Amino acid sequence: MNISYYDFKNMPNQDQFSLVMNEGRVMNERTINTLKYVLYEISHFTVEMIYNIQNNKIEGINVFQNKGAYAI
Repeated sequence: MNISYYDFKNMPNQDQFSLVMNEGRVMNERTINTLKYVLYEISHFTVEMIYNIQNNKIEGINVFQNKGAYAI
């Protein structure tokens, strides 16, 4: 999948979540209390999904344009 950062940002939230879950490659994850932060690589940018593991819901999403700045 080759989608631009701007096209991704303009997608509806549900479509963003689906794309990340289906096409994203997990780079890193960490859990703090009831929140699980998972960093995915998509195309030429990275996406951080924040999950509430207590109620099994997505709490938020952060999109980073330059994956080089966030690579581990």
